[in-house]
Amino acid sequence: MPVSIYDSIQFLKGVGPKRSKSFQALGINTIEDLLYYFPRRYQDWRDLRPISDLKEGDAATVKGKVCAVSGRTSWQRRGFNILEARIEDSTGRIRAVWFNQPYLKDYLKTGVSLVLHGKIEKYGHILQLASPEFEMITDEEEALSRGSILPVYPLSDKFSQRYFRKIIGSALDEFITRLKDPLPYDVRKRNSLLNSAQGLINIHFPRSDELQKEAYRRLSFEDFFLFEVPIIMKKASRPRRKAVRHNAGSPLLNDFIGSLSFRFTASQTQVLNEILADMSSDKIMQRLIQGDVGCGKTVVALCASLAAIDSGWQTAFMVPTEILARQHYAVISGFLDGLSRPGPKSKKLKIGLMTGALSAKSRREAVKQIKDGKVDLTIGTHSLIERDVVFERLGLIVIDEQHKFGVAQRKLLSEKNRSADTLIMTATPIPRTLAITLYGNLDISAISELPPGRGRIQTRHFAEGMRRQAYGLIKEELAKKRQAYIIYPIIDESYALDLNAAEKMFKQLSGVEFKDYRLGLIHGRIKQEQQNKTMEKFKAGEIDILVATSVLEVGIDVPDATVMLIEHCDRFGLSQLHQLRGRIGRSGYDSICLLMGEPKTEEARRRIDAIVNNIDGFKIAEEDLKIRGPGEFFGSRQHGLSELRIGNPLTQLHILKSARDEAARLIEADPELNLRQDQDLKAALERRYPGYREKQVVG
Repeated sequence: MPVSIYDSIQFLKGVGPKRSKSFQALGINTIEDLLYYFPRRYQDWRDLRPISDLKEGDAATVKGKVCAVSGRTSWQRRGFNILEARIEDSTGRIRAVWFNQPYLKDYLKTGVSLVLHGKIEKYGHILQLASPEFEMITDEEEALSRGSILPVYPLSDKFSQRYFRKIIGSALDEFITRLKDPLPYDVRKRNSLLNSAQGLINIHFPRSDELQKEAYRRLSFEDFFLFEVPIIMKKASRPRRKAVRHNAGSPLLNDFIGSLSFRFTASQTQVLNEILADMSSDKIMQRLIQGDVGCGKTVVALCASLAAIDSGWQTAFMVPTEILARQHYAVISGFLDGLSRPGPKSKKLKIGLMTGALSAKSRREAVKQIKDGKVDLTIGTHSLIERDVVFERLGLIVIDEQHKFGVAQRKLLSEKNRSADTLIMTATPIPRTLAITLYGNLDISAISELPPGRGRIQTRHFAEGMRRQAYGLIKEELAKKRQAYIIYPIIDESYALDLNAAEKMFKQLSGVEFKDYRLGLIHGRIKQEQQNKTMEKFKAGEIDILVATSVLEVGIDVPDATVMLIEHCDRFGLSQLHQLRGRIGRSGYDSICLLMGEPKTEEARRRIDAIVNNIDGFKIAEEDLKIRGPGEFFGSRQHGLSELRIGNPLTQLHILKSARDEAARLIEADPELNLRQDQDLKAALERRYPGYREKQVVG
């Protein structure tokens, strides 16, 4: 028998070593993990509905017996199975149907008693439950469950709901009194929160609707509190160093802005002023710029770089890919052509490039020039963080698409000069109030409008049977002397298969569908030098259609590219689809994004609907949060949110803010969590986030 709630799940009665592997597949390794594995919804057995009372549009729970079962294959869709069962109680009958789940026939036998939950629809003149969730029951179980609110868990086919409820109940009975509450008593009292035991009991087996809501609030608060404490600790313990100071009234910057052929949007101007105020202060700048694809973040960052250069400092500009580094190098070199370095001996500005594709000789020369202070602005990939890259006077660090870099990589660059200002950019925006709370150790700026003169982007979804129509739209754009992208997904788990599919399709497109056009191919296994050549040809208009993998997700700018076809669109995330779509519509031409694929899940369908109906990145981010939840949205590399078990920052922002306020209050009183009353919290943080003091949190 286990002696601790933190022991392996295998020691719990009814589990054992063999079955524990199925629990581990759900992320349940310990008994504590089991207690924190929460229901996705509830079946309310207090309100079982008679079949005769059901109406179209209701979401209802009914109990009845199976009186007939039949299965058939759809005549409209080959291989599509429909299973139908007739359910009766003492008041009437209703039909229940399941699609493409023929194996259910092994469970749905005549005479079996079921509880079913689902939405009531009309099929012709008959009421039916479409794809209802169900559970087989015995008379004894019905007697035990009558009048109860039963949890329904997200489970694999290795578990039945009945078994899982039993295991949860056993664990609660035996271990709930041994669970240490991570929330200090005064925090619970100020916020009128249940204690840990009450919260867990009423989230799994709520005694009333009110207690279930209170349990949800308590456990969400706990989630957010444990997330916020390391952020506050990190910010509070940051050494106070004298910042690099820059000249906000930079003549070089003014000359540059005056040379531009366009005017900044009001949003760009506001964000630039916020940055310059930071850079001219004694405080080390750590600012995040949020902005949609194509909003003009890069030129704002370039302005900050010129202010640093005019003050006698160097800038490091780190981007996630070789292609993007070379594009930035070309674009920025063009922008700065003719501008001179400040000082009595005025010299033309020197822009450097540092990537993994440089020859050994070129790299040695680049490293030397950076070290000698001869390069004002260095644009590079991860190569910038290598140990031998030493700056003479690094004053500003710019990190583009920060979510593409790991925490350690961002930290290594800042170690080049710990007093340098840092500007972080992301085209994956989230609502501002949420960003302020989550990115607690950064100041936030948002560029919320696109430059004028951009064409409209239309997004359309095509099923596989409409492929010819989609190809026809591409040819219409090519006939206008425009260019096109065709994008294929590359998923880590099936990398080789996906690569083969992309290469095979490239040959098909080149030889058949688009044989009269010039095509190029880019993917991760093509040598970097060849990728660069292909990209340059595409930008120069020497390639009509670029077939590529999602390597193009970030930063490529080809104004004549006005159409994009994304294959297997259901395999891309929502923000990824939006990033890809941002590669078109970069000029005054109207553009069209074609999504090809047949989403097989409800989540995939919601993603496609969201991208078709929204062009605003902030709205798309909100939809993405709703669809995927915060853990998936922020990604496993972001410490904290990927570990949220129940809290949803989008819908519970008020709870998140309260938790943050309490975390700040606690850390002010006990910065190292050394007080006796904070030891259970400290232990919980070590279990949830091992080494949390060393890790950087979100941002």
